[in-house]
Amino acid sequence: MQPIQIERWWPYLDGSAKTWLQENLRDEGLPSKVQDRIAEAGGPVIEPILGERDWVFIETQPQLTE
Repeated sequence: MQPIQIERWWPYLDGSAKTWLQENLRDEGLPSKVQDRIAEAGGPVIEPILGERDWVFIETQPQLTE
């Protein structure tokens, strides 16, 4: 089964979850709140939630400003 590509669900991800992911790049443990937001946006729900390709994508995204 093909993994769900981050480009498909990232635009729908909650801003607070995006910020957490960008501030905690490659963190081994995602908080359940962040995992829930990823699932709500249409992202993966089983481990591994994020792979190396996903982290590279997150790293290249512009930081959110308030």
